[in-house]
Amino acid sequence: MSLQRPSAERLRAVAARQGLDPSAEELEFLRSLGDGLLAACERLDAYEGVRLPVEYPRGAGVRRPEGDENPHNAWAVACRVEGEADGLLAGLDVVLKDIVPVAGVPMTAGSVLLRGHVPDYDATVVTRILRAGGTIVGIATTEDMCLSGASLSSSTGFVLNPRDPARSAGGSSSGVAALVAAGAVDVGIGADQGGSIRIPASLCGVLGLKPTYGLVPYTGCIPIDVSVDYLGPMGRRVEDVARLLEAVAGFDDGLDPRQRADVEPQRYSELLGDGSLAGVRVGVVREGFARDGLSDPAVDEAVRATANDLGALGAGVVDVSVPEHLYAMDVHASVLLQGGSEFMVRGNGIGLPGKGFYDASLAEAAARGRRLQADELFASVKYAMVMGGYLWEEYGGAYYAKAQNLAVRLRRAYDAALETADVLVLPTTCITAPELPTADATPFDAVMLALDPALISNTCAFNHTGHPALSVPIGPVNGLPAGLMLVGRRGDDAALLRVARAMELAGATYEAAS
Repeated sequence: MSLQRPSAERLRAVAARQGLDPSAEELEFLRSLGDGLLAACERLDAYEGVRLPVEYPRGAGVRRPEGDENPHNAWAVACRVEGEADGLLAGLDVVLKDIVPVAGVPMTAGSVLLRGHVPDYDATVVTRILRAGGTIVGIATTEDMCLSGASLSSSTGFVLNPRDPARSAGGSSSGVAALVAAGAVDVGIGADQGGSIRIPASLCGVLGLKPTYGLVPYTGCIPIDVSVDYLGPMGRRVEDVARLLEAVAGFDDGLDPRQRADVEPQRYSELLGDGSLAGVRVGVVREGFARDGLSDPAVDEAVRATANDLGALGAGVVDVSVPEHLYAMDVHASVLLQGGSEFMVRGNGIGLPGKGFYDASLAEAAARGRRLQADELFASVKYAMVMGGYLWEEYGGAYYAKAQNLAVRLRRAYDAALETADVLVLPTTCITAPELPTADATPFDAVMLALDPALISNTCAFNHTGHPALSVPIGPVNGLPAGLMLVGRRGDDAALLRVARAMELAGATYEAAS
């Protein structure tokens, strides 16, 4: 690309945003120094950086399904990319959240900002799915820049819950959950920055796993904040979720700054057990229930009853207390809004900071979209941009730092609880699927549902602590699924899958019961 030399007026405006007021002479001096920087940047175009591979041919027919083909508005794009003829995922159709790039297939993050953007590479998880024999059949509708929990902010409209189309499918992995719940696909890859896999899994009645931090590479995908970004599997059957996790987990050669070289994936599909939970200690987290003004008592009762039923499978079930859980929402609000503003929006989606792979074309597309279409963004995205930006500019990231330090304390509290229990239990969402706004609802009503703390107050803690968390569908509760969340030690994702499999075999999950 050809870089333009900034005018003195443009440079002065940039300086003013940094709190500087240079004289005309100083400004011209800075401008002349900048000529060397711009020349260096232009020379970068002459070199080829690391690229992610495209190993499998694309099928024809990339399109957006309409009408009866898309009854819940859960498809963003239909496509077909076939992997190996056999392997761990052979026979499984896989859908991806609309932040996971597939070469030649549009990717928008549910937003006008990226309208028309088409990646030219496959994310690492896509390549791993195809190598394992899976077939990518499409991209699922996603909340606007992933900043909503209620399936109502995508630029293409509401995603409807297959269990009751008048209700929310949850977010922000809304389309993945709806397609899995409807049986349109076998499994999907969601992304979770505060509950965005587990919330829609809970509301739609499917399984959704936020793995241990860094277990699944985020390489190439659109981030919000590097400290809370996760990819994870969603499905109707525990075995399928375990197979998908096994296929995509593992270190990615230093391309993802969220990962460490000593991350140890396991053969999760071989560790599901026979349904016995003999010797497993289950801790029911007191602070996850009866959340003031948020909890539906029927959901609390169903989760407690199901947890107690694990005793019949051999588990020891006790109550535990983690008082720090009650400030997790405050930590999350500070990190997500400031991180979203600084790293996703102002950083144009490339996910600063950290060593690894960056998508320059995505950064260009997001910057262009922000200039041209920012006013069309959903209110929750504008909220992050404006209030998160305010906190950065006025307080220099101090409250981001305070929140991150409290997240360490929260992690240690959960580590301590997991010394006396092998897995922890609490409701995934405090409620079942809420009704979507009606045609006469105000924009305020819509954004308040998108940010409803009853959806996220229990899930968000574990994005900050790094512990694996799995939403298991139970119920019905007043005719709808509810979510029981299992939390395990960091690196012990297999323990959650084992408990979920025991519940499934015992008929204690929503799909099994219905």
